[in-house]
Amino acid sequence: MNKLLIIIISILLLTSCDKPESPNNDKKISQLELNDFLKNIKANLVYVEGGEFEMGDFGEKLYGAQIDPYPDSKPLHPLELSSYSMSKFKISNREYHLFLDYHHRSVRDVRDSLKDKWAEYNRTPDTPARIDWYEGADYCAWLGKMTGLPFSLPTEAQWEYAARSRGQFMILPTNTGKVEIEFDGGGKDRGINISTNYDRKLFARKNGTHLEELSSVPGDNYPPNSIGIYDMAGNGFEWVNDWYDPDYYKKSPKKNPQGPKKPEFEYDGKGYQKVMRSINSYNGITGSTVGRTFRSPRVPEESIPSSQTARCVVNSSEHINY
Repeated sequence: MNKLLIIIISILLLTSCDKPESPNNDKKISQLELNDFLKNIKANLVYVEGGEFEMGDFGEKLYGAQIDPYPDSKPLHPLELSSYSMSKFKISNREYHLFLDYHHRSVRDVRDSLKDKWAEYNRTPDTPARIDWYEGADYCAWLGKMTGLPFSLPTEAQWEYAARSRGQFMILPTNTGKVEIEFDGGGKDRGINISTNYDRKLFARKNGTHLEELSSVPGDNYPPNSIGIYDMAGNGFEWVNDWYDPDYYKKSPKKNPQGPKKPEFEYDGKGYQKVMRSINSYNGITGSTVGRTFRSPRVPEESIPSSQTARCVVNSSEHINY
């Protein structure tokens, strides 16, 4: 009897080892849902007609003083860009979660002390997804595979050209080129074309999170810049495709620069860095069009990609139909 029991247990153990592991995420995306998603992605592309512009900190040329408090956004240098299309919005939680569901993946697993905050960041579907460079690049590449269009993260030059409404000398990528705030005092100042701490607190409380001013807001809460692109002045830094090199502007190609051909710059023993654009400060105001910074492209799995967002471009000079 004992011998028979041992044989049965052995068979059960063998069959359990052969059983494939269940995916982390079993949610299925219907073809209709996928088609609607891809149609919406293409409908929310803004055609950016190429042209010539001067990239970099133009403050000394116009105002006699630099805009970016850091030196790496200089020198001002002439460029020519081909036409392309850029997403109106940063990648939202709704969009990124559909990408994860399609691949049967779950959101990144963070350490226990961050789980509640991470869940709250992911709770609001229309706010920007917080993703590292590789996650953003994978998402854009997947859009390319699904649509047959050359999607990618934007180059740094494409990002700045679009933020400056096709290379105009605009300090901030808002609809007016300025930050407009209704000052009510007492910590209750309301943003007209960019969110304030108070706006983010109100949104967090309305949606039942404890994020307060650390919350993002939906990407269409405020007007787009003058060529129709939203949310380039706040709601997080944006990844671009380029490796970071503090001296790249001095040697950048004159047409369609792609950034360094190989990683150039290691920061404080933390490896090579990628360029991030957007919410650097200008005289205490966030969101300048010329401020550039860098981050490590890989955020450890147990950590939250803090203030790290992205949007995609289509590298084609043709208008995209949908």
